[in-house]
Amino acid sequence: MGRAAQISREAVLSAALDLADTDGLEAVTMHAVAKRLRVTPMALYRHVDDKHALLDGLVEQLLTEYPAPPAGRPWDERLIALATGIRDTARRHPAVFPLLLTRPAVTPAARQVRDAVRAALREAGLTGSEVARAERLISTAVLGFAASEASGRFGAHDQATIDADFAELLRWLRLALSVTDR
Repeated sequence: MGRAAQISREAVLSAALDLADTDGLEAVTMHAVAKRLRVTPMALYRHVDDKHALLDGLVEQLLTEYPAPPAGRPWDERLIALATGIRDTARRHPAVFPLLLTRPAVTPAARQVRDAVRAALREAGLTGSEVARAERLISTAVLGFAASEASGRFGAHDQATIDADFAELLRWLRLALSVTDR
């Protein structure tokens, strides 16, 4: 009988996120995460295959940090809830958030968030390739705004202006999608 696991995938990802928050994304290595968990680096490989899988797990952590809106809500309310959630995540994790701009959602849990956006877009009346394109464009706009805000790019503006800009971005997205609402 083997020894009981001292860590879990969740513990590994949580330690990696904490490390990125405190020391920056470049500090996230298998060795540094293992050190934070007080285990050998080899112990991590039971839970993540390699550093790429660790980074994919961080994408998952960021995308699933906030609760998914209930499927019964109108499509536009769900998209706004998802956008607001990702903005909040960017504020909590400004050092690691840019990872969402460079890595796709590949884990099952991360893909569920992407699929929730696509389901809302289908309810908005989009079909086929329109759904994938709209998801890419909306995600890029929302992620870009959130990353810009979290990095301090909007520092010359007061919070009320930034909040009004985000509300305007959401209004534009809703307006663009309502044109296709059938």
